Parts: sequence; C-alpha cells; structure tokens
Amino acid sequence: MALFEFDKAKDKERYLLGQVREVDTRKVSVLVDNDKDLRKARVNQLIAIAMADGTDTWLIGLIDKVIKSVVQLSTSLEPENDEDETEDEDTLPKEAVVNTVKLTLMGTARWNNLNQKPDFSRSLNHVPEIDAECYVLKDANLEAFMGILSSSTEKAHALDLGVFTLDEKATAFLDGNKLFQRHAALLGSTGSGKSWTVASVLERSAKLRSSNLVVFDLHGEYKNLSYARQLRIPGPDELKNEDDGVLYLPYWMLNTEELQSMFIDSTEFSAHNQVMAFQDIVVEEKKKTLSLLQKHDVLAAFTLDSPIPFDIKNVIAKITHLNEEMVQGARGLKQGAFYGQFSRLLLRLNSKLNDRRYGFMFQAPDTANDYDALAAFAEKLAGFTDTNSQIKIIDFSEVPSDILPVVIGLVARLLYQIQFWTNHEQRRPIALVCDEAHLYLPRGQMNPVEKRAVEAFEKIAKEGRKYGVALMIVSQRPSDVSETVLSQCNNVIALRLTNGDDQNTVKKMLPESLESLLEALPVMDVGEALVVGDSVLLPSRIKIHPPADKPLSATVDFWSRWQESVAAPDFIRIIENMRRQSRREP
Repeated sequence: MALFEFDKAKDKERYLLGQVREVDTRKVSVLVDNDKDLRKARVNQLIAIAMADGTDTWLIGLIDKVIKSVVQLSTSLEPENDEDETEDEDTLPKEAVVNTVKLTLMGTARWNNLNQKPDFSRSLNHVPEIDAECYVLKDANLEAFMGILSSSTEKAHALDLGVFTLDEKATAFLDGNKLFQRHAALLGSTGSGKSWTVASVLERSAKLRSSNLVVFDLHGEYKNLSYARQLRIPGPDELKNEDDGVLYLPYWMLNTEELQSMFIDSTEFSAHNQVMAFQDIVVEEKKKTLSLLQKHDVLAAFTLDSPIPFDIKNVIAKITHLNEEMVQGARGLKQGAFYGQFSRLLLRLNSKLNDRRYGFMFQAPDTANDYDALAAFAEKLAGFTDTNSQIKIIDFSEVPSDILPVVIGLVARLLYQIQFWTNHEQRRPIALVCDEAHLYLPRGQMNPVEKRAVEAFEKIAKEGRKYGVALMIVSQRPSDVSETVLSQCNNVIALRLTNGDDQNTVKKMLPESLESLLEALPVMDVGEALVVGDSVLLPSRIKIHPPADKPLSATVDFWSRWQESVAAPDFIRIIENMRRQSRREP
C-alpha cells in the first residue's frame, strides 16, 4: 500500500509543485515551472519529496518562502564598430521570471516493513537528489500523512490535545511520557487560551488511574474543576481552621536560607552577626526537639537544614538576650559583644509573627508544629488512594506577594525532596504545574526571597527527571521567567504572543529551522498553539480541545456588560473583604 497517491495521471499535475534544484543539509530550494504551479504553494504548507531509491519513502518539508523573481539572462555586448552607437536589439539584456519555493526538511515518512504500517521519523538519513519531484500535501494525501502522525504515538502514551490546523479531521496526539519527562513550557499572551489549555491537560490527566499533578494556582482560576482536590493556603480570617482543604506551612519547614531571606537584610552592617547568631540558636532549638523526642538516629544525621519543629519564640527570646546583654568588665557592667546589633532583626521577626497575613506560617494550629506534620503534608500532596482525586490545586491567592516566591519554592522543594527520599520501587511520578511563573521565577536581578525560589526550581529543572518530578511552566511573559528554568523545557506549547521580547524568548528555545512557524505567533487564534519538542513528531499548529470544566479566567466582555442593568455593589462588604484580605463569606 502506497503512502501517497501522486502518480495517478489525473492527479499528478494537481499536486506536483516542481523539482529540487538546490540542497543544503536541511534546506531545499524547489524550481517551479510556472505561475500556476507556484500558486499551489503556501507558507507553512507541507511538501513531500520523492526518494529515487525505489522504496515508498518520502522526505517531508515545510515551506518557508515562496519567491517569484526576475533575473537577467545575458548582458549587453559592445558593438564591433566603435563609431556605431546604435545597439542591436539582440544585444540588450534579457529578463526571465524564476519561481522558487524554499523548504526546511522536517523528517522522513516511509512504509515500515517490520510492523506493516507507515511511520514518520524526524531523522534524515538522506537528502533529496537534484531534480527530485516535490508534491504539495493536501486533500486525501494530507489526511493520510496526518493519520500517520496521529497513529505514530503509542495509544498508552497518547495525550489527545486537539486537532491539527492543517487538517482538522486529524487528532493531534502528544506523547504524554515525553511531555512530562523533558519538562514543558506553556506560553502565551493574556487571553490567548493558557488556562484553557492547562485545564484541558488536567482534564485528560484526571482520567488516568493514578495521575499525580499539583497546580500552583495564584488567582483561584482552577477552583471550580470538579475532578480536582482543592487545597488552599489560609488567609488571615481563617487561622486555626483544621479543615482538610486548608494547607498550613509552618515556618520550621523552611530551610536556613529561606528563613534568612525572610528575616535578615543582607545589606545591614551587622548582617553577618545576625546570620551567625540566628543559625546557632535555630540549630540549638532543633536539637532540643530531637532530644526531647529521643530521636537519636535523626540527631546523629542532623544538618542545618533538617526540617525539625522548633519554637520561634524561644529563638526570639535568645536573640533578645544577646541584643540586650550586659557583661562584667574591669570597671563594672558593659555592653555585650552583640549589644544593639539585632534590633532590626528582632523588629522584623516580631512583625512577621504578629502579622495575620503570615498566619499560615506562624499562627498555625498546634498540630502544624507536630513532628509528624511534614509527613501529613506529604500525604496530602503526594499521597495516593483509589478514592482521592489525583489532581491537586493549591490556591495561593491569599499569600502576601512579598513572600509568595519563597512559599511556592518551599512547596516545590519539599515535593522534590519527598520524591528524592522515596524508594525507587515506591516512587510515583509527580508533575508541578507552575501557573503565572513570571511572578515567582523572575529573570535577572532578584531579591533574596525570589532567589531562593528560583534556586529550588532550577534544581528540579536540572535533576527532577531522574526522580520523577516534572515541571510545566505557564506564563504570559516568558521574557521575565528564569532563563535556566526555561532552557530545560524541551517541549514548548506557544499560544499567541504579541510582545517582541516574548517572541524572541520563544525563538531562542526552538531550532532556527522553525523560523517560518514562529512568525505566526502574533496572529494565531485564541486556543491555537504551536507545539514543538520531544512530545511531537512534527512541529505543528494545533487547535486545543476546549475543556469540559472551564477555568475562571474568561476575559470580561466590557462593552456587553456595560449594556446590562446591574445592582449597586455592597461597598461595605467590599471594604471589609479588603480589610480581612479575603473574598469568602465571614
């Protein structure tokens, strides 16, 4: 059975574009005989090039440029008689029209004799010969090729994301294994369909028996997804709430650098002494906890960053003592070595402890300071039972923006470490969906809080694959996202991008051979994406399937809403919500 039916007499002229006239590795130039044939070519259209080896093998190319140019065939000749100033008509320059189509080779389609079916590979073992015939892929031949792409992904690995823009009859399957194994970046301007695409991926993942995804939801967009388990970081109005959907993050789960980024200003003159004293006292308090619990095996392996509960009030009391200490001198009492050096540190510590916005860390229920609280955290986010939803949404919308990066970084770091210390045979892969990543994974100059978060995610991006931890980076401003994190994303789902810096960022992530596809980024429709990477055989434009459960991210129709009759808002309630830092009913 032939892959394509171009040789039929009545059809061949309809699909024949021209002949190869120039080959340069992956670039091919096609000479087109006439304008009629040239009009068959469209930028980003697929072309099949016949191989001359007698096998049913075709090179597949993507049109980059369609060129109609005028060239000179000869130059004027000098007349034999210098005195004769009249030029013969035959000596005038002659012009001709040359039609050229430039292609980028994308891979090879062939009949596989081993499994008796057609397949497509991105490898190029051969290049086309000069004068090889080139055919436009359309109609039944395009459907046949798209069918090859759709069937090339094993059914057990297939993620049905949408349909191909070139042929909407063909389903676009991504390799679900490779999508998460090599990390993914979902990028697009606001209103381009990012949340829609995330919800579509989650919806299909939820149908798997033991899928395991954690979504960092910064604006509460995914709280209506019926198949997901909803968790939230509590706001200042619901402290001491022991509801199973509330996720406390007690301060002792932070490692030393994360604690320091919250409390110590590295620009202060006494910063070195603050770090030293703070570390020593925290270590002392953690060891005291282990001794009281008689955890001698843990104590033997204790490190500075061990997540051991301790009482922050004891730390404040000891730092206060050092800050006010008077010692005996030769002439009486004198100021201690650290007298007055910790005043600002104490001010910051007390400010954070007494601010109810940080209550999920410092004013959590007593159970959150329990030695087994971290195991309960792991069970809630990484645990698995047949009855629990495997999609977990964490709502960070009420976390103060000044510590948001370190809080999200803490959750990601703990999940990575839980995977790291899980025995290989018990380890279940987990994917972290990082919505609005530019808000906590910035590029360039960073404050200490942001730096801690970026370090945690960079480690996951570089090493997570070995321990079954995947990242899906979602952002409307890829130019503002950590370059190191994005560079590790070998799969890119790019929706419409209108900003030049964002377009350039995406272009740097992809091969130069895809320039013509990338030019379409500013003009793609809502919900249409360019998918490139290990998870797809052929870089393609895809129309994303709409999710059944829509996220709460739909763009407001201003003009339509302004035409409606509305009731007056309850501004007293609105102001109270602002004061309580919560939209929930009191």
